[in-house]
Amino acid sequence: MSNALPLIIVIPLLTAVIALSFRHRPGIQRAVGFAGSLVLLCASVPIFLCVLERGYLSTQIGSWPAPYGITIVADTLSALLIVATALVVLLISIASWIEIDPARESFGYTPLLHFLIMGICGSFLTGDVFNLYVWFEVMLIASFVLLGLGGEKPQLEGTIKYVALNLLSSALFLAAIGVLYGTYGTLNMADLAMQLRESRPSHLVITLATLFLLAFGIKAAVFPLFFWLPASYHTPPVPISAIFAGLLTKVGIYSLIRFFTLIFTQDAETLHRLILILAALTMIVGILGALVQKDFRRIISFNLISHIGTLLAGLGLFTPLALAGTVFYLIHDIVSKTCLFLFTSVVQRLGGSGDIRNLGGLYRSNPRISLLFAIVALSVAGIPPLSGFWGKLVLVQAGLIKREYWLVAAILFASILTLYSMCSIWSEAFWKDSSGTPVEFANPGRKASSIPLLLLAPITSLVLLILLMGIWPAPFFETAKLAAQQLSNPDHYIRTILGEKP
Repeated sequence: MSNALPLIIVIPLLTAVIALSFRHRPGIQRAVGFAGSLVLLCASVPIFLCVLERGYLSTQIGSWPAPYGITIVADTLSALLIVATALVVLLISIASWIEIDPARESFGYTPLLHFLIMGICGSFLTGDVFNLYVWFEVMLIASFVLLGLGGEKPQLEGTIKYVALNLLSSALFLAAIGVLYGTYGTLNMADLAMQLRESRPSHLVITLATLFLLAFGIKAAVFPLFFWLPASYHTPPVPISAIFAGLLTKVGIYSLIRFFTLIFTQDAETLHRLILILAALTMIVGILGALVQKDFRRIISFNLISHIGTLLAGLGLFTPLALAGTVFYLIHDIVSKTCLFLFTSVVQRLGGSGDIRNLGGLYRSNPRISLLFAIVALSVAGIPPLSGFWGKLVLVQAGLIKREYWLVAAILFASILTLYSMCSIWSEAFWKDSSGTPVEFANPGRKASSIPLLLLAPITSLVLLILLMGIWPAPFFETAKLAAQQLSNPDHYIRTILGEKP
């Protein structure tokens, strides 16, 4: 099964290339994109099950031994994220059939989407720091084009901000890689972990850790360098926003988790204290930003920033229980944020506006859709027994055990404000009387009260997954605990890659 790991990267690559060859055949492009997404999901599930059984899978490209060759490795966390990525791209592919216009399809939407997925999957599976940089760049270049695809003025403004900050992040990342290689003579993550264990803590190590924290923090939208996200995520078509919100920032979080549980474990108290402070500030500032917004997608964007802080809290606490809470909440956040951004299209179609002040009456005209939104909104706010509650409960428990009461207070305060933010959307868009006559959206032959099945099906699937994680959290939490145990004790990860030799 180890030899099957490269398929997770090859499948989206082939999908993108095949779709690109049918540039002027949108119907075939859609079919190819959907088929590629389905094959990726079918390939990722057996790998995940094998990782659950064996603990780790690793392969060396070209049979070059580590640390000299290119390492591809999957542990429970990366395998779980691969499955989540495959599921999200499959559902986004379905929604894209009606949400992406023919002009964007002709300019390469489907190939770009799968190049993006290739970069994301490569980032989750690589065991080498430089190859992580390569996969980041593949992912970012595709995201730059997707964000500006269509050339509308708001898109271009958002793209400029997005590109500028991410280029800064890439420059910091590359500089840190250069210093790291010049100092230790290797970029294999397992080999670096071994060498840094044997060396004494130094100012150079702290400096390198800070550079990587800045680089990944920008990509994950951590305070204070998060302002590119709400300035850009509301500008492209909804499927692009949804996959950005669901997956792109999570690559930054994954990288932080990998680096600060495997490589930079020296002087852990100082580094993790800094991460805790950034987590609390990200949570509070993000949700305060959401409270003053009136555009639906901008509200969700700021909520996304706040919950990035929640994810960082588990890494900052750095206990097996806290890491398990972070892994559980990470999967919840991928599902819920993808779903919420898809809901912005539903609201736009039903109410004819993205400004919640111009909406109203959606509950009376569409009670079933309103119920679906309420489930997601309450889960994001952490209301039991939905999935968001369990992740936050575990993080609060871990904070209390470590006596980080101020962090627990920040998590609870941000949760209360998140509930208020979701209630504001509900009150304005769904509960109050309609302020005007619903207008037709996108398709002149379709009334605003009609939501296409191709959009409703992905949303319903994600809501059902949220309910499943909330009502039956045990298998998900057991998987999260297994991932946390591997992160807390990376010796097996190192031996899987390097063998018994250091």
